[in-house]
Parts: sequence; C-alpha cells; structure tokens
Amino acid sequence: MDFTFPEELEMLRDAARKFAEEEIAPHAQEWDRNSNFPDEMVRKLGEQGFMGILVPEEYGGAGVGYAAFAVILEEIARHDAGLALAVEAHNGLCCQHILIGGNEEQKKKYLPPLAAGEQIGSWCLTEPNSGTDAIAMQTTATRDGDDWILNGAKQFITNGDRAGTYVVTAVNDATSKPRGITAFVVERGTPGLSTGKREEKLGMRSSDTVVVNLDNVRVPDSQRLGEVGQGFNDVRKVLEHGRVMVVAISQGLSRGALEEAARYAGEREAFGQPINRFQAIQHKIADMAMNVEAGHLMLYHAATLLDRGECSVSKAAMTKVFISEMATKNCMEAIQVLGGYGYLRDYNVERYMRDAKLCEIGEGTSEILRVLVAKGLQPVGA
Repeated sequence: MDFTFPEELEMLRDAARKFAEEEIAPHAQEWDRNSNFPDEMVRKLGEQGFMGILVPEEYGGAGVGYAAFAVILEEIARHDAGLALAVEAHNGLCCQHILIGGNEEQKKKYLPPLAAGEQIGSWCLTEPNSGTDAIAMQTTATRDGDDWILNGAKQFITNGDRAGTYVVTAVNDATSKPRGITAFVVERGTPGLSTGKREEKLGMRSSDTVVVNLDNVRVPDSQRLGEVGQGFNDVRKVLEHGRVMVVAISQGLSRGALEEAARYAGEREAFGQPINRFQAIQHKIADMAMNVEAGHLMLYHAATLLDRGECSVSKAAMTKVFISEMATKNCMEAIQVLGGYGYLRDYNVERYMRDAKLCEIGEGTSEILRVLVAKGLQPVGA
C-alpha cells in the first residue's frame, strides 16, 4: 500500500500552493474584513484550471478527479477558506449536479463557461425551514405547457449573489416526496430570480451567502436536470461526494493552524527561551500535528475511493465528521498557543477558527452524519 502522492498530484499541489501563496495569502485578511473577494479571482482560478477540476475535458474542464480537487481545496483553504468554499460549491455542487443529472446538450451549454471561470455556479437546495431535512423543501415547480414555474426561497446559498448559473431543486409533486422533487438550471437574469442581502457570518466571510428568491420564475423544460421527480436521487449523490470535498477545506485550515502555531512558538520567547521549549506547548503542537496527519490519511483515502466509485455513505460521513471537528480543535489550540495575540484579528488563527466551524454544519451536520456512520455499521437488513 503506497501512501505517497503520484507525481501528477505532487505537481498539482506545488502549483496550487504557489498560486495560493502569491495570489490569495496577501489579501485574505482584507477579503475577510470586507466580506468579499474580487470577481477577478474567479477568472484567475479558471485560468489555472481550478474552476473545472471535475469537469471532463470534452466540456472544457481538467477532468482529473476528486483527489486532485481535494489537493486544490486544501491549498486554497490554507490561506482563505471562504474562497475555497466558493470553489467547492461551484465545482462539487453546481457543476457536479449538472454532470450527474444533465443530458449531453445541457453539459455542452453550461459546463464550458463554468469550467473556464467565465462565471461561477451556485447550488440551491437549503430553505429557511428545510436544512438537514432536505425533503421538507417547499419551493414548488409547476408544469405549464413546455415550461416550469418555480416559486419559493432558498437559504444559505453560497455564490448566490454573483452566480451566473444556478441549480435549483423544487417540489413538483408534494404527495410523493422524495420522488416528487426535480432539479432545474436557472440562468442569471431570468425574470423573477432575485437575491437578498449578503449574510453577516461568523466565518467564511469572503464568500457570499444569500437568500435566493424565486417569484414565478419561468424556465423551459430543456433546463430540467434529469427525470421528473427523480431530482433527490441526484441530490444524494452530490452530497455524498461534497461531504468529502468540504473537509478538504477543513484539512487546509487544520494544517494552517498547525503551521502558524509552530512558527509562532519558535519565535515567541518567555522566561529567556522560545516557548516551543516548554513541554506544555510541545504537547499542543504534537497533538495538532497528529490530527493533521490523521486527517490527511482519511481525506485522501476517501477521495481515492470516490475516484474509484467505491466511497460508501458511511465512509464519507465519518471522514467529514472527524476532519471537520479536528480542524476546529486545531484552530482553538492554535489560538491558545498564540495567547493574547491569537485573539486579535491581525493574526490568522482567529479567522481560521471562525472559518472552521462551518464545516461541522454545512453539507450535513456532525449529528446527522454520526447517524449515517452508525447505520453503516449495522448488519444488512437490521
């Protein structure tokens, strides 16, 4: 069993790391304070191939798979998890759903501009009263001849304010849910589609999160993704894959917290010596390093299984729970190592802590995912 990256992943990691250090790290604090990253970053990420990392080459993407996507997300999140979240939602949710549910004509139309970074994609599932219980969604899709009329509101939508392409799920038959749920592609500028103000969030502040309103939005049947009433099956597939990818963000934050704490501990002196000479600090750094190493093995094992089509629901769930919770713990410990400085916004670790918490909530809370892990351990038929 070989735990080393193949050469092509090492090269990709080096390229992503260089890009993140040069183009993201110098601006991450500013983007966090302004609750925004510039639109030109989408274009720059597209030029690197990062906006179409899962999209096959015939649709303008790189098509290199989940392990490669995890590498990119980890390196971006090392410096700005909000930007990494935007890239994850674009690739792992919006583009992924089009790849899973779209027909050939839809893939040729929508994926090339998304993969090129000409626009960013958004995935609209969650609603004000429908989070973990996604089947409880109330947004409706009513057939009207060759069109569909969409009405409702979607909550906590990443990239919603700047997206050019939205994938929207809606109920077409309330009597047969989850089989009565269908997905649609909605283009920016479609009459009736509007967005609310950007939410003021604890973390991931550089990415935009908004309510997406659908008021008699008319879309042709040609923009329906997959079979009528079968949209939730595709949603499950998207989420299973997305759970592994969102923790690549956690892994980047966890590693960043370790590196920041280790560097500070080597520079900060107390009682005539660097604080990394004190056993209490050594233990914290050692525990953080072990968390990062364990997270690395779990993340890339799960990503490799995804590339093989072998990652189970419970495997994806346990990967997300462990790494996301470990990242929050590492970020808290980094603040402790930095002491009073760790509590200041001038230092990265307090931002990392704020960013890390979302990964325990989004794309499946730790509580519901523990249920999935437990179910995966039960005998068949139990």
